[in-house]
Amino acid sequence: MSGRRQNNQWELAFMASGMGESPDAAHEGTEPQMATRSTESPAKNQQRMEEVCRRENLFEALRRVQANKGSPGMDGMSVGELPDYLREHWPAVRSQLLNGTYEPQPVRRVEIPKPGGGMRKLGIPTVLDRLIQQAVLQVLQGSWDPTFNEHSYGFRPKRSAHQAVAAAQRCMADGFGWVVDIDLEKFFDRVNHDRLMAKVAHREEDKRLLKLIRAFLNAGVMENGLVSSTGEGTPQGGPLSPLLSNLVLDELDQQLERRGHRFVRYADDCNIYVRSERAGQRVMASVTRLITRKLKLKVNESKSAVARPKERQFLGFTFIGDREPKRRIAPKAIARFRKQARKLTRRARGVSLRRMIGDLSIYVRGWRGYFAFCQTSSDLRDLDSWIRRRLRSVIWHEWRRGRRRFVELRRRGVSVDLAAMTAGSARGPWRIARSTALSIAFPNAYFDSLGLPRLAVGAHARPDRTAVYGPVRTVVWEG
Repeated sequence: MSGRRQNNQWELAFMASGMGESPDAAHEGTEPQMATRSTESPAKNQQRMEEVCRRENLFEALRRVQANKGSPGMDGMSVGELPDYLREHWPAVRSQLLNGTYEPQPVRRVEIPKPGGGMRKLGIPTVLDRLIQQAVLQVLQGSWDPTFNEHSYGFRPKRSAHQAVAAAQRCMADGFGWVVDIDLEKFFDRVNHDRLMAKVAHREEDKRLLKLIRAFLNAGVMENGLVSSTGEGTPQGGPLSPLLSNLVLDELDQQLERRGHRFVRYADDCNIYVRSERAGQRVMASVTRLITRKLKLKVNESKSAVARPKERQFLGFTFIGDREPKRRIAPKAIARFRKQARKLTRRARGVSLRRMIGDLSIYVRGWRGYFAFCQTSSDLRDLDSWIRRRLRSVIWHEWRRGRRRFVELRRRGVSVDLAAMTAGSARGPWRIARSTALSIAFPNAYFDSLGLPRLAVGAHARPDRTAVYGPVRTVVWEG
């Protein structure tokens, strides 16, 4: 669907609600979205729900919900069906929001595997509730976010995981060579609603908005067809959950700031940097007490530790070197990459090489977009070589018979003797994939021509190891 057609759909949806008229007089001439808290009058702060329901704010919320796509909630409505639903029902929904009577539906509980093992529970709201949460987020974030601590990087505008990793690296470069790595156990499932709402009420005065946020927290969860109540937690999956989580953990940030600690936090991942192991143990004990007694949360002791940064990982990276630490991809992240790449390049998939490379390329580009931030290009070059070896082994396996292998190698410029020796080898596809013959037949440029992206941009093939095939010793080029 083109952008113009989408805009027309959204315009019609909200025009049907009477929102085609000019905005409320209290908001004439103001910018859409996000007003700044410090400049607001008490009267305006009591009209937050009118800001949420403003046409421009809703247009932006709908655009973002559509862009994020996502699965249907418990009512089965898809994102694509939302504009038609709004065109018919938005006047009633808007009236409920402004009257403070809107009731969100329970979220649909799903589980997804965690990168490090285990399952993570997500709560998927209905698309209508996602729209409303996004509209609320856009209004609140502009006034809340500037008050959060500068060492917090998760789920905040113009901040990223890369910035958090770079900040941690600066702490190490300044001589803080030990890390207190704190993992909060099931943080999103343990947030105390009363404490959270007290913090929200300290910032907001519109009782309709307070009631709506409380309703989202207490909406319940549908799992296996049964709906259960939720007395604590902010289910992951809704647009509003990250902002509320940052509000809860901002108290931890402020306490760490008062104590003079060097720290970096990204969502519920918090690393505190100290100069010695003894100081780290002392900080671990005091911060654990703070989290348990004051924040009413729980520290996962099995995943928390005091250690050298190179022994821990932070947001998929680890660090090498002491005086000038460098970012390196964590071993677990590399293992996950290899596992996924194996699935996409397994020989029994029954798809063409071009299709296999197309599927693999999507994953590689996304992975590279994040992990190319590392400073050890050798890791990326090794993975590039490993991927191409996987693909060469797939091709060799498909040729199967020795006669066809010989003919195909000759067609691709391999000499008669080398083609005959390689085609007659009893070694398996994985071993043969490192041979000189396969590197000549399928050079790096061949995979480049099929659209396979390189993780290490500008990397070149290089002599790596040697192998012996029968009586002839051949140099293996791994590229």
